[in-house]
Amino acid sequence: MATANRFSRKKTIPFNFSEKHKEYIRKCAANSYNVAEGAVRAGKTVDNVFAFAHELKTTPDRIHLATGSTTANAKLNIGDANGFGIEWIFRGQCHWGKYKDNEALFVNGPDTGHKQKIIIFAGGGKADSFKKIRGNSYGMWIATEINLHHDNTIKEAFNRQLAAKRLKIFWDLNPDNPKAAIYSDYIDKYQKQAKEGNFPAGYNYMHCTIYDNINLTPERLHEIEIRYDKNSIWYMRDIKGMRVIASGLIYRRFADGISTKQDTFRLDDRPKDIMEINLGIDFGGSSSGHSFTATAITRGYHNVVALATQWIGCKDEKGNQIEIDPEMLGNMFCNFAQKVISRYGYVTMVYADSAEQTLIAGIRSSLRKHGLGWIRVENALKTEINDRINATSILMAQGRFYYVGNECRSLVDALSTAVWDPEEVTKNVRLDDGTSDIDSLDSFEYTFERLISRLIKYG
Repeated sequence: MATANRFSRKKTIPFNFSEKHKEYIRKCAANSYNVAEGAVRAGKTVDNVFAFAHELKTTPDRIHLATGSTTANAKLNIGDANGFGIEWIFRGQCHWGKYKDNEALFVNGPDTGHKQKIIIFAGGGKADSFKKIRGNSYGMWIATEINLHHDNTIKEAFNRQLAAKRLKIFWDLNPDNPKAAIYSDYIDKYQKQAKEGNFPAGYNYMHCTIYDNINLTPERLHEIEIRYDKNSIWYMRDIKGMRVIASGLIYRRFADGISTKQDTFRLDDRPKDIMEINLGIDFGGSSSGHSFTATAITRGYHNVVALATQWIGCKDEKGNQIEIDPEMLGNMFCNFAQKVISRYGYVTMVYADSAEQTLIAGIRSSLRKHGLGWIRVENALKTEINDRINATSILMAQGRFYYVGNECRSLVDALSTAVWDPEEVTKNVRLDDGTSDIDSLDSFEYTFERLISRLIKYG
């Protein structure tokens, strides 16, 4: 196994904590369960990383766990953390590698008394994610965005800590639905027990807002605030740090603009500085339809512009199912693609609903038959729906989303009528009962979801 890099520090990490954050970090030493909840850029993840790293220096346990919704998320927010992460705190004393097929950071140097510590990095968002963390006993566990972890992962991580010599848990999260299971089953439950003197392991909870981060200047705070629609749940959560139940229209700003005919999102001219054009396909079912969307991304990942959309219903006027065979659907899509190419000159990529591999194969076959075999068709990433909704909301709030004239009627209608499911009381879910056009929303989101990290920058 490779040894750690030679110990060398040429620059001090510029940690700068307010008194509120200092108090939370101090309490981490005396409590086994530590939870930091609050707005984006509030500093909660850095607090936990700092406290975790401090404990790592003296803990008798050798193997520890760091998780996020995905492994990449864990490595980015805990390992790197914009220069404040574990790999920076132990720079010159650590290296990345593999431990039992898991991503791991190996730490060994003066700070740990030249005793090796291994931190396993893993994703926890899927139902089967827990399988990756089996087989090890962990001392400490640090998790970012714990509310995005599957409950299977949470329970497995707890089980893996039963033999810990110094059991420590560090969680952070942005506020969620106030009735979410992460509160009722864990965070609020533990806090109640602690207040009643019935939590001997010790419970340390901090709620913070973006205004508690003393490193953000007023100008920077304003830059972050104006990214959001103040009527959206994302503003209430990410800026105000509030637990909010989603209700009503999802894109109220957009819907209001359409209803008042003061639509600032409409373009009547060809968009400028187009960098790439992606097509999205969502395949319909018994209660939905097929949807095609063409979206332009402008230079520098600045604007997202819907160029054209088409929705094909799978029912007749009487509500009877209509069979659209793969060849017919393929021909319809080729006609749509040719229309886009004739107007804009090219197509960069097609992203299709990965759940329908047979239909995707049919689309590829139809493209070859129509002389369009050069167009690549890939599976849609199908990221978390609420992440896609949040990205769209932020683009609208920043004036970076547009659609072209009368070419996007199905998408305009879909965005104007998209609502939160009122029956969901424990999580925020987009209503999908056939009363609104989810197909057009999906096909549109497929065209830019892979670029969200470039389009929406929080740093």
